[in-house]
Amino acid sequence: MNTFVWVIIITAIAGIGGTGIGGLVGGMFNKDSEKTVSLLLSFAAGVMLSVVCFDLLSDAIDQQPNSTFHLVLVIAMVLVGYGVIFLLNYIIDKTTNPEVPHIDNNHPKTADQLSELIHSDHYHEHKKKKTPSSLFIGGLVMAFAIALHNLPEGMVIGASYAQDKAMGFTITGGFVLAIVIGLHNIPEGMSVSVPLIAGGMKKPKAIFVTALTGAPTILGAMLGYSLGSMGPISLAISLSFASGAMLYVVFGELLPEAILMWRSKFPAFGMLVGMLTGMVIIFA
Repeated sequence: MNTFVWVIIITAIAGIGGTGIGGLVGGMFNKDSEKTVSLLLSFAAGVMLSVVCFDLLSDAIDQQPNSTFHLVLVIAMVLVGYGVIFLLNYIIDKTTNPEVPHIDNNHPKTADQLSELIHSDHYHEHKKKKTPSSLFIGGLVMAFAIALHNLPEGMVIGASYAQDKAMGFTITGGFVLAIVIGLHNIPEGMSVSVPLIAGGMKKPKAIFVTALTGAPTILGAMLGYSLGSMGPISLAISLSFASGAMLYVVFGELLPEAILMWRSKFPAFGMLVGMLTGMVIIFA
């Protein structure tokens, strides 16, 4: 089986499987699991940071070493990748109103825990102020936004496999990134299934719709792999864009989510262990 087929299979597991698991967790939300998920996310953030800094960016620069123009190109594409994911998340936040409305004088105005971030807190207050249909529509909007958000994340996996395409299905940067993106998709899946179920959709159907939001990850992986296979410059562009996208995922999503789930020093320790694990995977 060639590398391109492996890219499709692995990305499908990370994209559809990750959001599907998140949808399942959202359907039977249990606060006792927050500490475990927090450690998983912070660990994934550390692994992802190692892969980006010591693997993807290093290889992007090595496509044309000692070239100032090439270095500027890599930096520019990192900024573009970061900016695209930032913009998509900004649109998601504006469109879906991720924070619970201010309920009383003692209620914080910002989401200070995971249950608020994914809309599962204060459902009774929501239902007093919103009809089930509005919650349902909000869930569909979130599903569409997450699906769009997953496209560039898929490019990350595809670009990394284009870098190591001769190795096929092995513990490469692409395989590691597929795992951490799959973990990252769990909270995203929760953010889709929770409002859908609150809006009246049956749990099995809501979980199925949530899993489908991960499908664009496959298209992104195919695009990233194809672009990265065109030559050294296109590979450098693809890897740099992927690196920028993942840097936003690490610092703009994974770490804030981990800290919201468990306000302690342990998420930082989890990230350190993740970084060291990433270094072992890359250099061992």
